[in-house]
Amino acid sequence: MTTKAERTTAYIIETVAPIFNKHGYEGTSMSDLTDATGLTKGAIYGNFENKEALSLAAFEYSSTKLLSALDDCLSGESSALKQLSKLTSFYKHYDEFTDDLGGCPVLNVGVDANFNNRLLASACRETVHTIEGKIALVLENGVRNNEIKLPVPPLQFAKQLFTMIQGAVAMATICNDRKYLINTVAYLDVLISREIGK
Repeated sequence: MTTKAERTTAYIIETVAPIFNKHGYEGTSMSDLTDATGLTKGAIYGNFENKEALSLAAFEYSSTKLLSALDDCLSGESSALKQLSKLTSFYKHYDEFTDDLGGCPVLNVGVDANFNNRLLASACRETVHTIEGKIALVLENGVRNNEIKLPVPPLQFAKQLFTMIQGAVAMATICNDRKYLINTVAYLDVLISREIGK
């Protein structure tokens, strides 16, 4: 059973995560946080050491939701190609998934924090490497089970695949046009089928 303090901490994180994700670390003010939570500055900082600790907890919350959704995509299917198909299907609707998160945490936090918050930038890079590793594991298993063939090592292919996906996410976000995402993912489906399917 959770305590009142634990529930308050969880409430703060869930409430402020989309704000940090939308406005960035520097762009998020204390009044943004107090307005959203309905709590005083003292109440917020009674649960977190400082703004940096809160922003890290908020990013961890968002990235955990993303990683959990990706785990759902990449498990439970009988073949690597089916798992990859579920992954691309997830990214076709990625903007809908990230709407409640305030956008893509990897894109938003990664770019923003790269210039002004070393710890957040490091946490974002770790999330990227985790995602690439999850995709690479599916590819490795597919090669091992003789389901797919790869022109390059699994991790390299995973990095290229994720780079194309994130590029599409970035363009869809910048241009406010989800066709960038849909068209790129449709191309990736063809590429995966043609290049690595047996």
